[in-house]
Amino acid sequence: MFTSESVTPGHPDKLCDQISDAIVDRMLQQDAQARVVTECAVSTGVLFLAARFDSNAAVDFTKVARRIIEQVGYDQPRFNSKSCTILTSLEEMPEQQREYPNIDQLSDSDLDQIPAMDQATVFGFACNQTPEMMPLPVVLAHQLARHLDKARQESLPYLNPDGKTQVGVEYKLRHPKRIHSLTLVASQKESAHLSLAQLRQDLQEQVVSPAFAEQSLQPDDQTRIFINPEGPFVSGGPAIHAGLTGRKNGIDTYGDYAKHGSAALSGKDPLRIDRIGAYAARHAAKNVVASGLADECEVQLSYTIGLSQPVSIEVETFDTGKVSEEEIIRRIAQNFDFRPAGIIRRFQLHKLPGQSKQGFFQRLAVFGHVGRTDLDLPWERIDQEL
Repeated sequence: MFTSESVTPGHPDKLCDQISDAIVDRMLQQDAQARVVTECAVSTGVLFLAARFDSNAAVDFTKVARRIIEQVGYDQPRFNSKSCTILTSLEEMPEQQREYPNIDQLSDSDLDQIPAMDQATVFGFACNQTPEMMPLPVVLAHQLARHLDKARQESLPYLNPDGKTQVGVEYKLRHPKRIHSLTLVASQKESAHLSLAQLRQDLQEQVVSPAFAEQSLQPDDQTRIFINPEGPFVSGGPAIHAGLTGRKNGIDTYGDYAKHGSAALSGKDPLRIDRIGAYAARHAAKNVVASGLADECEVQLSYTIGLSQPVSIEVETFDTGKVSEEEIIRRIAQNFDFRPAGIIRRFQLHKLPGQSKQGFFQRLAVFGHVGRTDLDLPWERIDQEL
């Protein structure tokens, strides 16, 4: 059995991720060559925002943060966009980390001159458990979290934005066989006066049932369903527990079913290899599975400071490969460009935020950076026959 969790946009960690990525979007919308790294921490009535950047863009950091807090839905006295205290620490990047050339105008050999600026080991994974080529537990956990947030906005106004979900799946020979358990924890407003029994009934009808309505694997009469098992969760959010950018890496990737890097994905511009390398590794792994070379594939890329190419490419197929792992590595190395500038150019990461007023990276900050079907993500495309 394996379990994965997800959280709603109002979870404090995810609130910080969204603010960090909204600032990255805002920078890149004005300056496609901007360099920026942003991190947030939030607690009762206070948000701390630290940013290091190099750009000609004019960004009101506190205004962006307040906009996200309001969008997420926090309007309670203990935490809201208007009265929340925001502290900032803003610093220009050192000269050696500043702007890089326009990638679109460089030759292929010139891309070698833009090395990784940090050391990193990143992972990408894909499998044939779901149409998204993702592990089933995290797909279902995200589905529950989406329906919980939707119910808060449309039919259950007494809910607060903070919520958590978890799904346990039983496997046989690495294939999902049944839903073992579901857990749903929803926060409610302090002004809400309803019984725990009513809350559980509402969440079962408005969240659990619709979340599984179109799933091929359904809960059965033995599935254990836990809805607010410790009782009412009043207020929730930063008023109850603190949040920090980059603290939900498992939720951002594969629900801990497969490996992920230790570095945060959110709050970083496209030149940060610990972010975009994870996207490139997912792209390679997904195309390996889509090409029928393996039922499961994990791609590992290791980078060191000062070199553009990864120092190693490793593949694990968990005994599901149709050809050798050495052959898969050879085909991956031949067909994918893992240099930082090559990844940016292939995915057009520096331009995507400017193509939408809603931005691009902010929408990745909730419900996963990979396996998304609601967004046209370049690393989710099956576009390389191996």
